[in-house]
Amino acid sequence: MNWFTLFPLIMVVTLIIMGLYVVLFKKNLIKIIMGIALMQNGANLFLVSLAYREGYVAPIWTSAPSADMVLPTPHALTLTSIVIGVATTALMLSFVMMIKKHYGTINSDEVRRCRE
Repeated sequence: MNWFTLFPLIMVVTLIIMGLYVVLFKKNLIKIIMGIALMQNGANLFLVSLAYREGYVAPIWTSAPSADMVLPTPHALTLTSIVIGVATTALMLSFVMMIKKHYGTINSDEVRRCRE
């Protein structure tokens, strides 16, 4: 395994760990949403890095033999994941706007205290 194939996997682990740290230890709801987005980007990078095959070509109309083409499924899943991620991030941000309007803060500890 060479450096070119190992680097994306290192970045996947880094992105997921950073996102998990933010989600677990930060109190600002906007930062928590950013941590969730980091984890999602790590998962997308993982899918794309698994689909890479050295020497293979993209599955488009070419004169390449069919045995030398990569599978398009991971790329389609990644594109779908990006679209779903944008929609869920927008939904979470709209929830944060409503929480700010109702409680006057976006600190998760203070919102929990208001409930009690």
